[in-house]
Amino acid sequence: MLPRLVQLKGIALDFLFPRWCIGCGKEGDLICPACRRLLPRIMPRVCPRCGKPQSSGVLCASCAGSTAAIDGIRAPFRFDGVIRQAVHQLKYHNLTALAQPLAGLLRDYLAANPLPVEALVPVPLHPRRLKERGYNQSGLLARELGRLTNFPVVESGLIRHRQTLPQARTATLEERKRNIRDAFLCPDATLRDRQVLLIDDVSTSGATLDACAAVLKASGAVSVWGLTLAKEI
Repeated sequence: MLPRLVQLKGIALDFLFPRWCIGCGKEGDLICPACRRLLPRIMPRVCPRCGKPQSSGVLCASCAGSTAAIDGIRAPFRFDGVIRQAVHQLKYHNLTALAQPLAGLLRDYLAANPLPVEALVPVPLHPRRLKERGYNQSGLLARELGRLTNFPVVESGLIRHRQTLPQARTATLEERKRNIRDAFLCPDATLRDRQVLLIDDVSTSGATLDACAAVLKASGAVSVWGLTLAKEI
Protein backbone atom coordinates (compact mmCIF):
# COMPACT_ATOMS: atom_id res chain seq x y z
CA MET A 1 0.00 0.00 0.00
CA LEU A 2 2.77 2.46 0.94
CA PRO A 3 4.58 2.41 -2.46
CA ARG A 4 1.21 3.01 -4.14
CA LEU A 5 0.56 6.01 -1.87
CA VAL A 6 4.00 7.41 -2.65
CA GLN A 7 3.33 7.02 -6.37
CA LEU A 8 -0.05 8.76 -6.06
CA LYS A 9 1.55 11.58 -4.07
CA GLY A 10 4.13 12.06 -6.81
CA ILE A 11 1.41 12.18 -9.48
CA ALA A 12 -0.55 14.74 -7.43
CA LEU A 13 2.52 16.95 -6.93
CA ASP A 14 3.37 16.81 -10.64
CA PHE A 15 -0.21 17.84 -11.42
CA LEU A 16 -0.18 20.75 -8.96
CA PHE A 17 3.42 21.79 -9.64
CA PRO A 18 4.33 20.61 -13.16
CA ARG A 19 8.02 20.36 -14.04
CA TRP A 20 9.66 22.03 -16.99
CA CYS A 21 12.97 21.16 -18.59
CA ILE A 22 15.64 23.64 -17.50
CA GLY A 23 17.16 23.43 -20.99
CA CYS A 24 14.26 23.92 -23.39
CA GLY A 25 11.27 24.64 -21.17
CA LYS A 26 9.28 21.61 -22.27
CA GLU A 27 6.91 20.30 -19.60
CA GLY A 28 7.66 16.88 -18.17
CA ASP A 29 11.19 16.26 -16.88
CA LEU A 30 13.67 18.66 -15.32
CA ILE A 31 16.08 17.55 -18.05
CA CYS A 32 14.06 16.22 -20.98
CA PRO A 33 15.29 13.29 -23.11
CA ALA A 34 16.17 15.60 -26.02
CA CYS A 35 18.32 17.89 -23.85
CA ARG A 36 19.86 14.87 -22.14
CA ARG A 37 21.12 13.61 -25.50
CA LEU A 38 22.80 16.97 -26.11
CA LEU A 39 24.66 17.14 -22.80
CA PRO A 40 28.35 18.08 -23.33
CA ARG A 41 29.98 14.76 -22.54
CA ILE A 42 33.69 14.32 -21.89
CA MET A 43 34.83 11.52 -24.14
CA PRO A 44 37.88 9.28 -23.67
CA ARG A 45 40.77 9.63 -23.56
CA VAL A 46 41.45 11.78 -20.52
CA CYS A 47 44.35 12.67 -18.25
CA PRO A 48 44.52 9.83 -15.69
CA ARG A 49 44.72 12.30 -12.79
CA CYS A 50 42.63 15.41 -13.49
CA GLY A 51 40.23 13.91 -16.04
CA LYS A 52 40.78 16.63 -18.64
CA PRO A 53 40.45 15.42 -22.27
CA GLN A 54 43.89 14.24 -23.35
CA SER A 55 44.26 12.39 -26.65
CA SER A 56 47.42 10.57 -25.55
CA GLY A 57 45.80 9.19 -22.38
CA VAL A 58 48.87 10.09 -20.32
CA LEU A 59 49.29 12.82 -17.70
CA CYS A 60 48.61 16.29 -19.07
CA ALA A 61 51.32 18.95 -18.82
CA SER A 62 49.84 20.45 -15.66
CA CYS A 63 49.60 17.14 -13.82
CA ALA A 64 52.98 15.88 -15.02
CA GLY A 65 54.65 18.87 -13.39
CA SER A 66 53.05 18.53 -9.99
CA THR A 67 52.27 16.08 -7.21
CA ALA A 68 48.82 15.34 -5.85
CA ALA A 69 47.21 13.41 -3.02
CA ILE A 70 44.14 12.46 -5.02
CA ASP A 71 44.33 9.30 -7.15
CA GLY A 72 42.23 10.77 -9.92
CA ILE A 73 39.25 12.97 -10.79
CA ARG A 74 36.52 12.04 -13.21
CA ALA A 75 33.51 13.92 -14.57
CA PRO A 76 31.01 12.84 -17.24
CA PHE A 77 30.37 16.34 -18.60
CA ARG A 78 31.99 19.65 -19.46
CA PHE A 79 30.74 22.56 -17.38
CA ASP A 80 28.72 24.04 -20.20
CA GLY A 81 25.21 24.30 -21.62
CA VAL A 82 22.39 22.55 -19.78
CA ILE A 83 24.79 21.03 -17.24
CA ARG A 84 25.98 24.50 -16.25
CA GLN A 85 22.36 25.63 -15.94
CA ALA A 86 21.52 22.55 -13.86
CA VAL A 87 24.41 23.11 -11.44
CA HIS A 88 23.48 26.77 -10.99
CA GLN A 89 19.81 25.92 -10.42
CA LEU A 90 20.74 23.24 -7.87
CA LYS A 91 23.40 25.28 -6.13
CA TYR A 92 22.01 28.81 -6.07
CA HIS A 93 18.27 28.65 -6.81
CA ASN A 94 17.06 25.95 -4.41
CA LEU A 95 15.98 23.54 -7.17
CA THR A 96 16.97 20.57 -5.03
CA ALA A 97 14.75 18.21 -7.05
CA LEU A 98 17.54 18.27 -9.66
CA ALA A 99 19.75 16.19 -7.36
CA GLN A 100 17.86 13.03 -8.30
CA PRO A 101 18.25 13.14 -12.12
CA LEU A 102 21.80 14.48 -11.83
CA ALA A 103 22.76 11.65 -9.48
CA GLY A 104 21.28 9.29 -12.04
CA LEU A 105 23.75 10.64 -14.59
CA LEU A 106 26.59 10.01 -12.13
CA ARG A 107 25.31 6.47 -11.54
CA ASP A 108 25.28 5.81 -15.29
CA TYR A 109 28.83 7.13 -15.59
CA LEU A 110 30.08 4.94 -12.75
CA ALA A 111 28.42 1.89 -14.28
CA ALA A 112 30.32 2.48 -17.54
CA ASN A 113 33.55 3.72 -15.89
CA PRO A 114 33.97 1.91 -12.54
CA LEU A 115 36.09 3.53 -9.84
CA PRO A 116 37.36 1.98 -6.59
CA VAL A 117 34.75 2.89 -3.97
CA GLU A 118 33.61 1.63 -0.60
CA ALA A 119 32.17 4.90 0.71
CA LEU A 120 30.84 8.14 -0.79
CA VAL A 121 31.95 11.37 0.90
CA PRO A 122 30.52 14.72 -0.23
CA VAL A 123 32.80 17.74 -0.21
CA PRO A 124 31.49 19.65 2.84
CA LEU A 125 30.47 23.28 3.18
CA HIS A 126 31.54 25.42 6.10
CA PRO A 127 28.74 25.48 8.72
CA ARG A 128 28.16 29.19 8.14
CA ARG A 129 27.69 28.74 4.39
CA LEU A 130 25.55 25.67 4.99
CA LYS A 131 23.30 27.73 7.24
CA GLU A 132 23.04 30.47 4.61
CA ARG A 133 22.21 28.08 1.75
CA GLY A 134 20.18 25.60 3.78
CA TYR A 135 21.71 22.53 2.14
CA ASN A 136 24.94 21.19 0.66
CA GLN A 137 24.43 20.45 -3.04
CA SER A 138 27.27 17.90 -2.96
CA GLY A 139 25.59 16.18 -0.02
CA LEU A 140 22.32 15.97 -1.97
CA LEU A 141 24.12 14.42 -4.95
CA ALA A 142 25.97 11.94 -2.71
CA ARG A 143 22.79 10.85 -0.93
CA GLU A 144 20.92 10.29 -4.18
CA LEU A 145 23.91 8.45 -5.68
CA GLY A 146 24.16 6.31 -2.56
CA ARG A 147 20.48 5.44 -2.87
CA LEU A 148 20.97 4.41 -6.50
CA THR A 149 24.18 2.40 -5.97
CA ASN A 150 23.84 1.15 -2.37
CA PHE A 151 27.25 2.63 -1.49
CA PRO A 152 27.25 4.06 2.05
CA VAL A 153 27.38 7.85 2.33
CA VAL A 154 29.64 9.14 5.12
CA GLU A 155 28.83 12.83 5.45
CA SER A 156 30.54 13.07 8.84
CA GLY A 157 33.85 11.75 7.50
CA LEU A 158 35.07 15.17 6.41
CA ILE A 159 34.54 18.58 8.03
CA ARG A 160 35.21 22.03 6.61
CA HIS A 161 36.39 23.84 9.73
CA ARG A 162 37.84 26.95 8.09
CA GLN A 163 35.71 29.26 5.96
CA THR A 164 37.33 30.18 2.66
CA LEU A 165 36.60 32.41 -0.30
CA PRO A 166 34.63 30.70 -3.07
CA GLN A 167 37.21 29.13 -5.36
CA ALA A 168 35.63 30.93 -8.32
CA ARG A 169 36.97 34.20 -6.87
CA THR A 170 40.58 33.04 -7.09
CA ALA A 171 42.51 33.68 -10.28
CA THR A 172 45.26 31.04 -10.37
CA LEU A 173 45.89 27.46 -9.29
CA GLU A 174 48.33 28.63 -6.63
CA GLU A 175 45.73 31.02 -5.22
CA ARG A 176 43.20 28.18 -5.13
CA LYS A 177 45.64 25.94 -3.27
CA ARG A 178 46.44 28.65 -0.74
CA ASN A 179 42.77 29.48 -0.30
CA ILE A 180 41.77 25.89 0.49
CA ARG A 181 44.87 24.88 2.50
CA ASP A 182 44.05 23.50 5.97
CA ALA A 183 40.31 24.01 5.40
CA PHE A 184 39.33 20.37 6.02
CA LEU A 185 39.78 17.77 8.72
CA CYS A 186 38.70 14.21 9.48
CA PRO A 187 37.06 14.05 12.91
CA ASP A 188 37.70 10.33 13.48
CA ALA A 189 38.97 7.11 11.90
CA THR A 190 35.67 6.18 10.21
CA LEU A 191 37.28 6.07 6.76
CA ARG A 192 40.52 4.36 7.74
CA ASP A 193 41.41 1.47 5.37
CA ARG A 194 38.54 2.35 3.04
CA GLN A 195 38.35 3.34 -0.62
CA VAL A 196 36.74 6.78 -0.72
CA LEU A 197 34.93 8.43 -3.60
CA LEU A 198 34.59 12.20 -3.10
CA ILE A 199 31.45 13.74 -4.59
CA ASP A 200 31.20 17.37 -5.73
CA ASP A 201 29.28 19.34 -8.33
CA VAL A 202 32.11 20.86 -10.41
CA SER A 203 35.86 20.46 -10.67
CA THR A 204 37.87 23.39 -12.00
CA SER A 205 41.50 23.05 -10.95
CA GLY A 206 40.94 20.06 -8.65
CA ALA A 207 42.50 21.96 -5.71
CA THR A 208 39.53 21.41 -3.39
CA LEU A 209 39.28 17.70 -4.13
CA ASP A 210 43.04 17.30 -3.69
CA ALA A 211 42.95 19.10 -0.32
CA CYS A 212 40.18 16.74 0.81
CA ALA A 213 42.14 13.72 -0.42
CA ALA A 214 45.26 14.77 1.49
CA VAL A 215 43.32 14.92 4.77
CA LEU A 216 41.53 11.63 4.12
CA LYS A 217 44.76 9.80 3.29
CA ALA A 218 46.50 11.27 6.33
CA SER A 219 43.64 9.74 8.34
CA GLY A 220 44.18 6.31 6.78
CA ALA A 221 42.02 6.13 3.65
CA VAL A 222 43.45 3.57 1.22
CA SER A 223 42.53 5.48 -1.92
CA VAL A 224 40.66 8.67 -2.73
CA TRP A 225 39.09 9.44 -6.10
CA GLY A 226 36.91 12.39 -7.03
CA LEU A 227 33.70 12.24 -9.04
CA THR A 228 32.03 15.46 -10.07
CA LEU A 229 29.09 16.11 -12.32
CA ALA A 230 31.09 18.47 -14.52
CA LYS A 231 34.61 19.67 -15.21
CA GLU A 232 35.49 23.19 -16.28
CA ILE A 233 37.75 22.95 -19.30
